[in-house]
Amino acid sequence: MLEGRVLHGAVHGPGEGVVHAAEVAAIRDGYAFDGPALEMGALVNGEAMPDVPVRIPLAMTNRHGLVAGATGTGKTRTLQVLAEQLAAHGVAVFAADIKGDLSGIATPGEGNEKLLERTAGIGQAWEAASFPVEFFSLGGIGRGVPIRATVAGFGPLLLSKVLGLNDTQESSLGLVFHYAENAGLALLDLEDLRAVLQYLTSDEGKGELEGLGGLSKATVGVILRELVAFAEAGADAFFGEPEIDTAEFLRVASDGRGIVSLLEVPGVADRPALYSTFLMWLLADLFNDLPEVGDLDQPKLVFFFDEAHLLFADASKDFLQQVVQTVRLIRSKGVGVFFVTQTPKDVPADVLAQLGSRVQHQLRAFTPDDAKALRATVSTYPRSGYDLEEVLTTLGTGEAIVTVMNEKGAPSPVAWTRLRAPLALMSPSPDAAIDTAVAASPLQAKYGTAIDRESAHELLTAKMNAAAAAAQAAEDAAARAKADAEFAKQQAAIEKQRDREQKAAQAEYDRLMKRTSGTSRSRSTTTRSRSSGGDSVLEQVLGSKATRDVLTTVVEGIFGTRRRR
Repeated sequence: MLEGRVLHGAVHGPGEGVVHAAEVAAIRDGYAFDGPALEMGALVNGEAMPDVPVRIPLAMTNRHGLVAGATGTGKTRTLQVLAEQLAAHGVAVFAADIKGDLSGIATPGEGNEKLLERTAGIGQAWEAASFPVEFFSLGGIGRGVPIRATVAGFGPLLLSKVLGLNDTQESSLGLVFHYAENAGLALLDLEDLRAVLQYLTSDEGKGELEGLGGLSKATVGVILRELVAFAEAGADAFFGEPEIDTAEFLRVASDGRGIVSLLEVPGVADRPALYSTFLMWLLADLFNDLPEVGDLDQPKLVFFFDEAHLLFADASKDFLQQVVQTVRLIRSKGVGVFFVTQTPKDVPADVLAQLGSRVQHQLRAFTPDDAKALRATVSTYPRSGYDLEEVLTTLGTGEAIVTVMNEKGAPSPVAWTRLRAPLALMSPSPDAAIDTAVAASPLQAKYGTAIDRESAHELLTAKMNAAAAAAQAAEDAAARAKADAEFAKQQAAIEKQRDREQKAAQAEYDRLMKRTSGTSRSRSTTTRSRSSGGDSVLEQVLGSKATRDVLTTVVEGIFGTRRRR
């Protein structure tokens, strides 16, 4: 306990009350709800007052909340207390387990003398208990059922946020998503998106968006470079199929208790944009899928958004508008959201205005910026009897300033509260127990193995290959046509040369024939004239009778005809 407490500048010694009896009575009445409530702890007024419990109406947990405070002040334990009690009331819980400490919810706590003394002092009957837990991991990075999302399901707005794109680049990315949907190109993973971007700036695809304004090669180059860096940071494992059905986070165990879904996210500091934007995708997906149910007696799901400042860092105006709209409207679908961060100034004012419950742990004011943040935090609380600038810097570990929305929708009085202790283990569950739980999960068979079906990358690769083959075939045909034309030209030249040579030869032949034709005719005439002048001597001898007798004798002797006569 502190040696002095402050009320409007007046210092109170040990054991003295910080607020007067009338204010204590107002706080008692302000937290006396008729319906079921989450027990947060007991009022501190010099000492803890177990007869003045501080509570949150269960029906008001869909009005959202904030758990804030410096590192080491007990935010994680507050989150665990809330998660345990929500589960006990049959409300499903989703939380990111940044440090691994929340995994202890699956294991009964370990009591000790100091713990029991503290819990008895605030009227808590502590008894060790465990709660049903489902372990998840981002894309299988770590232990747990893999959570994946398709690029199309993630959408251009969230992807632009995680890639750090400016307004122009975000608009161009939205155009790419629009084209892919209309063209029947499924965007399942980052490789699909890269394929579409490259196609739309290629010779084959650059005309596809002319009617919609087209794409700048420089803009596409920036997006592609950011996608490469994003993939190298581990995002490739997260995008793909099977895509998680966010209804899995609304399950209730067989004994009626809500299942606590814990997302293991080791190394958040290495990939803060992926982590925070992924959680926002889960909320947006829940918002899109769940039906309107109005104000229920208790929510279907309470979603704890740890390290919430990562979500809003460097966020575009459009992105912040989307977050505000989602937070404002998702309560009517039975979902409550608690942001967990260091100071309320980490959360935009429009979002902060939607948060009904506030649990503020100790703040530190070591620097001028710290002091400024402290004053800004105080200004967001209702008027009270506390000097909050002083109180917020003197709260002990496990203590907080609390105000909630009562059952009528009005803020409850501000209460300095000593918070209850979790019933489950306040350190991580043993690795073997987690591994056993993951292996036994019915979701492992459904989501454990990645699926790679035909999508934009395969379709565009086939299209580009077909176009390349067609272009090559056309080029080959053109080359063949050119070769055929050259051959025909050469053949024509050869034929022409041959005709010239034949004509020249014929002309030469005709010339020679002409020169020799007169001499031949005179020689023939002379021969004929000599023959017509009378028979030659030979003809006269052969034609005589004596010659014919001699020839007859010779012929008969040769053939032997004469002997047979």
